[in-house]
Amino acid sequence: MVRTVIITTSSFGKFDQSPLQFLETKFDRIILNPFGRKLTEEEILRLFKEYQPIGIIAGVETLTKEVLKEAKNLLCISRAGIGIDNVDLQASHESGIAVTNTPDAPTIPVAELTVGMMLSLLRLIHRSDQGLRKGDWIRPMGQQLQGKTVGLIGCGRIGQYVADLLTPFGCKILGYDPDCSEHKHISFTQLETLLRCSDIISLHLPYTAETHHIINAETLDLIPKDAYLINTSRGGLVDEHALFAALNSGKLAGTAIDCFEVEPYTGPLIELDNVLLTGHIGAYAMESRIFMEKQSVENLIDNLERKGVF
Repeated sequence: MVRTVIITTSSFGKFDQSPLQFLETKFDRIILNPFGRKLTEEEILRLFKEYQPIGIIAGVETLTKEVLKEAKNLLCISRAGIGIDNVDLQASHESGIAVTNTPDAPTIPVAELTVGMMLSLLRLIHRSDQGLRKGDWIRPMGQQLQGKTVGLIGCGRIGQYVADLLTPFGCKILGYDPDCSEHKHISFTQLETLLRCSDIISLHLPYTAETHHIINAETLDLIPKDAYLINTSRGGLVDEHALFAALNSGKLAGTAIDCFEVEPYTGPLIELDNVLLTGHIGAYAMESRIFMEKQSVENLIDNLERKGVF
């Protein structure tokens, strides 16, 4: 059997070749993403059928039960990233395929982007920039981050690091997380209380059936009209149609979104000037990317060694 690994993340090895070089010492064949973007289900199916890998270093492509059925030799899915909601975990378990992720790597860059978005929304940096590019000398009156109440929905690694970064700003930090109840900078409360009392609400949750559209028309009605919403976590946490309606009607002051239900995003939020949008760049910091790639390779090799491949 030709020991093959498929790498579906689009920029693997761009900033540091050492993870690729290490893989070359272990595998007979390395197949890189040939499209330079997120793969469709049909494309990943075709790659599995053609190359029959024993391992995959996965991006955000959807690995369904139907896709995994075609990977006859697959032993490990090593996700280069934190989220594994794109993988059918039940099908993986039934097929004996190990699934790993790299939960530590995105923590700092996602948290930094989140705080950056808070500052941009409050000081209207993006709007001033847009005006200047159009020839308009725009000097919008903004607000300080200092002293604001920030509500963190989800207080795992990233949520907690956001809280650490916000502490020097003198923010009051509220948190809601069924699985976490203690942190030195976070005052935990119920979701409804957090929504009603926060100047800025930031999402840091995994995407599950329970968290699908946790921000919807009903929960948006609880948020003060001068508040801001930030999502650097997962698309699908926010009902984008309800969010557009709230922003368009003035029920919400503004939003910053990095993750969308369908990507690339082309929806109506792009029409609004109280919106800051980025293209799922949360973990796209060079240092984090290198760490993530190295960890994903280590996870893959460790699991294959345990299965007796090497």
